[in-house]
Amino acid sequence: MEFVKQFLIELLTLVNAMSPYLLLGFFFAGVLKVWFPQKWIDRYMGKNNLMSVVNTALLGIPLPLCSCGVIPTGISFYKNGASKGSSVSFLISTPQTGVDSVLVTYSLLGLPFALVRVFVALVTGVLGGVFTNVFASADENKGHVQTSQCCSSKTHKKSGHSFFRVLQYGFNEFLMDIAKWLIIGILIAAGLSAIIPDDFFSMYLDNEILSMVMVLVASVPLYLCATASVPIAAVLMLKGLSPGAALILLMAGPATNAATITVIKKVFGNRTLFSYLFSIISGAFVFGLIINHFLPAEWFVMVGASHLHHQHELLPEWVKITSSTVLLGLIVYGYLKKYLKQRREDEEVIVKSVVMDTEPAKAQPVSFNASQFSFVGNEVQKTYGVEGMTCSHCKASVESNLKQLGGISSVLANPSKNTVVVSGSKLNDDEIKSTVEGLGYSFKGEL
Repeated sequence: MEFVKQFLIELLTLVNAMSPYLLLGFFFAGVLKVWFPQKWIDRYMGKNNLMSVVNTALLGIPLPLCSCGVIPTGISFYKNGASKGSSVSFLISTPQTGVDSVLVTYSLLGLPFALVRVFVALVTGVLGGVFTNVFASADENKGHVQTSQCCSSKTHKKSGHSFFRVLQYGFNEFLMDIAKWLIIGILIAAGLSAIIPDDFFSMYLDNEILSMVMVLVASVPLYLCATASVPIAAVLMLKGLSPGAALILLMAGPATNAATITVIKKVFGNRTLFSYLFSIISGAFVFGLIINHFLPAEWFVMVGASHLHHQHELLPEWVKITSSTVLLGLIVYGYLKKYLKQRREDEEVIVKSVVMDTEPAKAQPVSFNASQFSFVGNEVQKTYGVEGMTCSHCKASVESNLKQLGGISSVLANPSKNTVVVSGSKLNDDEIKSTVEGLGYSFKGEL
């Protein structure tokens, strides 16, 4: 019973500390998404040189892409002409940061840690891009397949009511992309805070290098959202983990996971994968040691503790509580909306399937409210298994790219069920497989 009480106290403390800055971060995410010119990205990512790599890292750091959403986006940039080095720089720097995670880092770990996190993302992104350009053979950087841009660059066009689209993306689409992992991260952090003794790391794991290696081994294969990693790092620091080891968690957790490693190997090759992992791992250790030995300790250890237990007293308590209430309401609303939308789409697919099963002579053209479901009676429909889709970016990327294939009239991807329903007059399984795998997802064939 005592554990439950302590867990709830820690959970409330974390949520109140993060909520105001999460809401502010989601707003800025919407602003960047809607008003950030896509032509800037296209212009500055294409060349195979140092400046292109630096530009890409600078562009990627503030972008509101979760760890999974950055994969199809980075691959799409590459297939649309961006150099391999620029694409890798984007894949490294973008998931480590983002306006929301930087603001949450500031709220829990302090301004110095937030600034260091941005700087490290920039440096490791540039190094990864440079290593890729140096070690990847010339023919690996040629022959980009021209395809449609990732959904994230097309979803929001600049036409009327743009402020509403800022709110729609920031407080619904982007929030729901990371909501699951944000909730998991906060729950894990609260649980660790309630279970782990305050002096755990100083008593049982006081070897600096060993603790950094253990954090790295745990972080690399796991999927960890950039924002969700912050409360975990903050709690572990309060339990005695060094700031350098916490930085490794903040870097390697969001930027690496088993799915990302598999995709990079498949799309870019072994040498690029080596450059990618080497940049992140070496950068994490080097900057971790710099933080521990060359920067003032009070910037990290004391500030981290004070920000978690005495969070920014300049924010009134009512602001924190109101922000937490609003955030919870947005998440509940988002999941309810997602559930109702999924039910509606499932019903439409079932109705369409029934109509397609009727005799061609009797089948009449049918139009549903959703334009993607307009079809004629001679169309066929297939359901394919596709694994690796985890957010709205993944869903829209698969749908938009498959719709470019000839003979396909509608596509409905379902990340929660790992399925893609494709309808059209001519469905080529090999083309569909090639397109899906080219985006970095695992094609499991027709179900």
